[in-house]
Amino acid sequence: MLQAIDAGLTIGRARLLDGVTAAVRPGRVLAILGPNGAGKSTLLSLLSGERRPTAGRALLDGVEMAAIPAPRLAVRRALVAQHQAVAFAFSVEEVMELATEPWLIRPGDRRALIADCLIRAGAGGLAGRLMPQLSGGERQRVAFARALAQLAAGRHGRDVAGPSYLLLDEPTASLDPAHQHHLLRAARDWVERTGGGCAVILHDLTLAARYADDGLLLAGGRVAWAGSMTGLPVPVLERVFGTAFVRLDLPEEEGVVYAATGRAAASGKTICE
Repeated sequence: MLQAIDAGLTIGRARLLDGVTAAVRPGRVLAILGPNGAGKSTLLSLLSGERRPTAGRALLDGVEMAAIPAPRLAVRRALVAQHQAVAFAFSVEEVMELATEPWLIRPGDRRALIADCLIRAGAGGLAGRLMPQLSGGERQRVAFARALAQLAAGRHGRDVAGPSYLLLDEPTASLDPAHQHHLLRAARDWVERTGGGCAVILHDLTLAARYADDGLLLAGGRVAWAGSMTGLPVPVLERVFGTAFVRLDLPEEEGVVYAATGRAAASGKTICE
């Protein structure tokens, strides 16, 4: 399990997280929700080992993230950051190769692995393109494919103890609706196929309800709600976001729609105030 226990992060006088407990479980998708500045990306950075908590703990299988060597972490977790910056005119294939380079794989197997991950991410048609030529949404799909390739390459031909974890920071922000569903279906498929766990930051509550098993709602760096995504309560949403919401339950497997009406919440205040 990948988890944060009573985790906090303070930088200077700014307390970005305060006593947050969260778990990314094998075989499940966790949606991390909340308004801008709630601490969602900060939490993901602790879970990835990119940052160390200044209070509490961040653990992978009960071991402090800071104590795990980088090569071992690279096999067990992959992070897709919110913003994708490429300093050089690398091709899509070169970016993918960089993700698999640390591990010895036969050239033919490497090419097949890269092609498979691009297709799964809905980026198969981008092969041969240069990264600076891609739109924001296309870069996001390549970044997702790169994370899939990193984890697949790390396990290729090896017996790695423990599941892997896919950490996605607003992966659908630059995508059109069709590609949003494709990417989240691909993440869901990866979880079911590999037995790994996934944490994804989303602003679209309907997408979260459709693809995630568990939810964590942050406000002001603290946990406002946690539980099954099927039980995300409208009153809590209204207190956190300060606007009225409507929940529509669709037939059978179509899921749930959460719509912000634009009217002020009954209290007129957010939970952060």
